Amino acid sequence: MALYFQREMDRLKKEVLTVGAMVEENLGRSVRAILKRDPKLAEDVVSYDRDVDDMEVEVEEDCLKILALHQPVAIDLRFIVAVLKINSDLERIGDLAVNLAERFLHMANLEPMPLPYDLGRMADVAQSMLRDALDALVNFDADQARRVLAADDEIDQLHKETYRLVQEAVLTSPAKAEVLINSLAFSRHLERIGDHTTNIAEDVIYMTEGAIIRHRHKSERLD
Repeated sequence: MALYFQREMDRLKKEVLTVGAMVEENLGRSVRAILKRDPKLAEDVVSYDRDVDDMEVEVEEDCLKILALHQPVAIDLRFIVAVLKINSDLERIGDLAVNLAERFLHMANLEPMPLPYDLGRMADVAQSMLRDALDALVNFDADQARRVLAADDEIDQLHKETYRLVQEAVLTSPAKAEVLINSLAFSRHLERIGDHTTNIAEDVIYMTEGAIIRHRHKSERLD
C-alpha cells in the first residue's frame, strides 16, 4: 500500500509540473504574439488554453482521490494541499495569458503605435518569476521560493511606472487614447501573473516548512 501511495504522489507531482510547463509555454507564446504583432500566435494561445484547463481538472481530481483513499498526514498532506492551490493559481495564470492574447487581438484592429513603456522588461520579470517558482516546486526549495517573493516588488513597481507613463501619453496624444488605455491592460495582466506566482511561492514554503506566511509583513516573509 505504501509503495502504491508513493507512486500516486510521484505521479501527482509530475502532473502539476506538466500544468506548470504548459502554462509557462503559453505565457511565452502570448508575450511573443504581442511583441512580434502576430495574430496567429495569439489565436494559438486561446486554442491551447483548453488543454491547460483539462489538465488542471485532472490534477484536482487526483488530489481529491488521494485524500479520500489514503488520508495522508504531515508533509504528504501539506504537499497535496499545496498542489491543489498551486494548480488553481497556474490555471489563473493560463487565463491571464489568454487575456493578454485576446487584448492584443482586439488592439490589432486599432492603429498601431509604440508602447510608452517597456513591455518586454515586464514580461521578462513575470516569466522569470514563474520559472523560478516552478523550479522551487520541483526542488522543494523554500529559499528559491523566497527569491520569487522578493521579485514581486519589481513587477509591482514596473506596473506603477507603466500607469504613469500611459497617463502622460494620453495627455500628450489624446487621439491615441484608446490604444494607450488598452495597452495598460497588458501591464495589469502581467502584474496579476506576478501575484499568482507569488501565491505559488508561498505555497512552496508552506509545503516545505509548514508555515503559512500569506499575511505576514513583507520583511518576515523573506526571512
